[in-house]
Amino acid sequence: MHNDRPATVDHSVLDDVQGLGIGLMLCSLGMQFLTSAGLITGQTAGVAVILSYVTGYSFGTVFFVINLPFYFFAWKRLGTEFTVKSLISVTLLSILTDLIPLGMHFDTLNPFLAALAFGTTVGIGLLAMFRHNGSLGGLGVVALYVQDSTGFKAGYVQLIVDAVIFAIAALLFPLTTVAWSLLGAIVLNLVITFNHRRDRYIAT
Repeated sequence: MHNDRPATVDHSVLDDVQGLGIGLMLCSLGMQFLTSAGLITGQTAGVAVILSYVTGYSFGTVFFVINLPFYFFAWKRLGTEFTVKSLISVTLLSILTDLIPLGMHFDTLNPFLAALAFGTTVGIGLLAMFRHNGSLGGLGVVALYVQDSTGFKAGYVQLIVDAVIFAIAALLFPLTTVAWSLLGAIVLNLVITFNHRRDRYIAT
C-alpha cells in the first residue's frame, strides 16, 4: 500500500507570522464580544476579565501583567521557542484588545450571540496559534507542569481552575451572566476538541 500523504515540512517564519497574526486577531475580536456583553470565561483570560471588571483596568493591561509569572513554567516545560512566541502573542493580544474598542463597539449585543461569537472566534484563533506552536500562556502551561511533576492530569487541573473561576464569578455577577459565560466556554472548548488534532496537520 502506498502512502500518498505529502512529507511533513516545517513552517517558515512567514508562515508563523501570518498564522499567529490571524489567530491573535480572531482571539482579540472574540474578547471584544465577551467583554462588550459583560461575560466572563475560564483560565487566565477569565481571571483577567474578572479583575478588569472589578478594578476598572483594561483587560489588556491585566492580562499582560498576570501572565508574567507563567513564562518561567513555559520555558521549563515547552522550551525557548514556545516561550518567546507566547510572550509576543500575549503582548500583542493585550495591545489589540485595548485598541479594538476604539474602532468597534456595540449598541446592542445579545448575550447568547455574544457567547457564540466569542466561543467560535477564540476557538478558531487558538487553533491557528496551536498549529504554529504558539499560545496565550497562562494556567494551561502550569497545568502541564503539574502533570509532569506529579502525574495529576493537566485536563483535571484546568477543570478545577475553571470551576473555581466560575464559582467566584457566581458570587460577583448575576447568574444569567454566568450561564451565558458557561455557554461561551463550552462552545470554545468544543471547537478545540473537534478540530485540534496534530495528526491532521501536514506542517509542523
